[in-house]
Amino acid sequence: MGVQRIPVGFGAELRRRRIEAGLSLGELATLICFSKGHLSKIERGVKLPSHDLAQLCDSALDAGGQLSSLISAPGQSPAVGPLTEVDVSTPWTLRMHPGGESDFVAFDPASLAGGAMPSTIVSWSIAPPFLESGETNAALPYFREAFDEFRRLGQIFGPAVVAQLCIAATSALRGMAHHARPAHRDDVLRLASRFAEYTGWMAQEAGSDAASLWWTEQAVQLAADGGDDELAAYALVRRAELALYSGDSVATVQLARRAAQQARSARIRGLAAQREAQGHALVGDREACRRALDRGAELTSGALPPGDEDPVLGSVHLPDLTAFVAGWCMHDLGSPAEAVTLLGDGLDAIPLRSRRARARYGARLALALANVGEIEQACAIAELVASHVALIDSATIRADLLRLSRALNRWPKNATVRRTLPHLAIGLHTHRTGPVSPA
Repeated sequence: MGVQRIPVGFGAELRRRRIEAGLSLGELATLICFSKGHLSKIERGVKLPSHDLAQLCDSALDAGGQLSSLISAPGQSPAVGPLTEVDVSTPWTLRMHPGGESDFVAFDPASLAGGAMPSTIVSWSIAPPFLESGETNAALPYFREAFDEFRRLGQIFGPAVVAQLCIAATSALRGMAHHARPAHRDDVLRLASRFAEYTGWMAQEAGSDAASLWWTEQAVQLAADGGDDELAAYALVRRAELALYSGDSVATVQLARRAAQQARSARIRGLAAQREAQGHALVGDREACRRALDRGAELTSGALPPGDEDPVLGSVHLPDLTAFVAGWCMHDLGSPAEAVTLLGDGLDAIPLRSRRARARYGARLALALANVGEIEQACAIAELVASHVALIDSATIRADLLRLSRALNRWPKNATVRRTLPHLAIGLHTHRTGPVSPA
């Protein structure tokens, strides 16, 4: 810490102006509400004057700011230079710790070449504050709103945008839980688990099954720590979905049945039944598929909890999830005409802003239409799906888009097909982090 320097001449100038004004040291001290001893030390150059004192003396002695000009303004530091232009391409890293602490480090891009130790431009350690119980509780509604916003954002943009936001929110809530009072700790952890679970879904959409499983397990642990064991059952439904996309019908059915046995809520048992039905459809077991579909429809009918409770698990953007799953199953069972009937006009019921849901639904509908020979309609929807996929970057929908491209290639001389296939090729172009096999 540097030694503070007393402004040269301030004490002498203050004394000169005081005497010129006909004031004693005690009289000036009374006027500015400082002690006589304090003023004496300043006049003798023993003590450093504050900017506030200089301004008071300026006013009392009618000095017109001359005394204040002899010292630096508050907050000024000759050691701090002007801000320089920032290179927005500067790489940085943010490390998040379980207790809520974070370390931010920005690196000098020039130092990263040649394998040398990177040079740090700025380092910032962020420690979470201790929050009283009421303060933690007051913050939760804002995080709850943020979760709904992130879900809506996930309908418009891809994992590269949404996952980072969800990870940061998960870390922030996890840190809040460490410092929250017991009365609200469980609520914080349960909400953190929902952000983690949605991060897992974004990882699957990005094509990384390993990251999806890791984040889902993180969600299960956070929920369990918050007194919610139901997410563990839903995690089995998510694992069954990963098995479904990899074409493993046996694992899909087994995981779905385990989820149904473990779950307490009708909604998760219903989602498990739907996943089981899709597993049966993969191997052409029509009767088992229909039984599971009926069970799923009965369980999920009116099973959504009120909106002010924990965020709903599973899809919330498809108006008729039951019809969608049934249409998916009928197509995989080799009955595309039934699939078209079930899917029907459902695409029009999905809001335009829900691009991810529209692309998912549209891909299945277009595939069914192509397989019943409705080529013009299939191509029109296929182009819509391809345009959405380019924005939302979904590996799972690209798997359906690949099947659709193969189906349309059966009509290579059709002018509409020739116009549509290049659009599908653009939609299939991807930077996925891992493979997703078509179901």
